Amino acid sequence: MNQINKKLEVNYRSLVILRIMLSLIFIVASLSHLLKTEKTVSRLEQAHFGFIGSFFGPPQILVILSGVIMLIAGLFLLFGYKTSWAAIVLIAVLIPITLTVQVGQMTTVGPLFKNVAILGGLLFFSLNPNLKFKK
Repeated sequence: MNQINKKLEVNYRSLVILRIMLSLIFIVASLSHLLKTEKTVSRLEQAHFGFIGSFFGPPQILVILSGVIMLIAGLFLLFGYKTSWAAIVLIAVLIPITLTVQVGQMTTVGPLFKNVAILGGLLFFSLNPNLKFKK
């Protein structure tokens, strides 16, 4: 049987719950980036690979920019507007954050694998842009 043409039926409410719960981590994180900028900058600068961020610009600007992007894309994901694009944008923000802050923090790998799990959820929505809902 051709794996590409397989159909999967999913409960509508489960997708809505997944989308909402996934969006909340970005909305909360964005508020931290925007309202506690100096604390977030300090965390970035103290991270083992935090120096990588300096290649892209001043840490304070990167933290504010990532906060704005996470807030907008997180709200899009929350409300189900342009879900696939919102997921792609959030992936583009989460990967460098994971590489600079989480990788190298090997005293605990929980936060690293939390981000891996979040990436899995975002990949689901980015790879399924045309979700068809049956009521």
